[in-house]
Amino acid sequence: MNKLGLLGKNIAYSFSRTYFKSKFEKEQITNTTYENFDIESIDLFPSIIKNTKNLKGMNVTIPYKEVVIPFLDKINKKAAKIGAVNTIKVTKKGKLVGYNTDYYGFKKSIEPHLKSHHKKALILGTGGASKAIAYSLKKLGISFQYVSRKQSQGVGFTYQTLTTEDIKNNTVIINCTPLGTFPNIEECPNIPYNGITNKHILFDLIYNPEESTFLKHGKEKGATTINGLKMLELQAEKAWAIWNLK
Repeated sequence: MNKLGLLGKNIAYSFSRTYFKSKFEKEQITNTTYENFDIESIDLFPSIIKNTKNLKGMNVTIPYKEVVIPFLDKINKKAAKIGAVNTIKVTKKGKLVGYNTDYYGFKKSIEPHLKSHHKKALILGTGGASKAIAYSLKKLGISFQYVSRKQSQGVGFTYQTLTTEDIKNNTVIINCTPLGTFPNIEECPNIPYNGITNKHILFDLIYNPEESTFLKHGKEKGATTINGLKMLELQAEKAWAIWNLK
């Protein structure tokens, strides 16, 4: 029996396991299982590799998309440029190869909504997922700046320095933070929502709840709002294709 799984922390309610279980049932795939590898520290990763027989690949989620890289034997060019891995393939020789399919999922899910005035973006958060978003925006020709809690190299704004005018000037805003994820659904990034207009796109990587507080604020202002479900489905299918490449 081939084994796949999700590497992460506190992932009992993960999208991936539910998605692949449903996929296997629908497509009558009976030779593969998918499980969660919920670990407290990335230092436990080698023991999973060692002790899991017939492991063919993994998805990687928060908080391990960057710190898993030193444990891999190889990383493909796109993932290296992004600086984060969300998919691992175990080769026939037992080598671990890192890929990133987040960028593909995001690019494909936002592209149909983009109009000519969507030239500038704000990325909320600076974790592993935000790096894939940045890579996608570059490919789409959209300039961007990071917003973070603390000022550091590469960060354009902190939440304290972000103004209504900054929001007006950046018509694509992507939430890459976990703020608003179930069960803490009342939370949302602390930005000046009064700067949002009907020309904006608000994209939330969160998919549970279906409409986060961040997206609700955008909807109230007439913005186009997109949750992370389509992105997750697209990146999952891309990962499946990678695992099944001969």
